[in-house]
Amino acid sequence: MTPLERAARALCRLDGHPENARLDGQSLWRDYIPEVRAVLTAVRDPSDKMQDAAYRMEWSTGGDGDAADANAINVWQAMIDAILKEGR
Repeated sequence: MTPLERAARALCRLDGHPENARLDGQSLWRDYIPEVRAVLTAVRDPSDKMQDAAYRMEWSTGGDGDAADANAINVWQAMIDAILKEGR
C-alpha cells in the first residue's frame, strides 16, 4: 500500500466510513486522494524548524551545515514529490 493510499484510507476512516466501503462500484477511500494531495503539496516545503532539525542531525554526524541544509530539503521534497506522482 502506498503512502498516498494509506493517507486516503485514514481520511476515509476519520470521516466515519469503513475503509472498504464502496460507492458506485469504486472504493470510497479513493475520493479522499485530492485532499491527501492538497496536504502533501502544502507541506512539500520544509519549515525553518524542520530545516534546523535536519541541520542539527547532519551537524552531529559531522556533515557540512549549508550542504546538509540543501541536501535535507532536496531529500524531503523528492520524497513528497514521489508520493504526489503515485497513481497518476
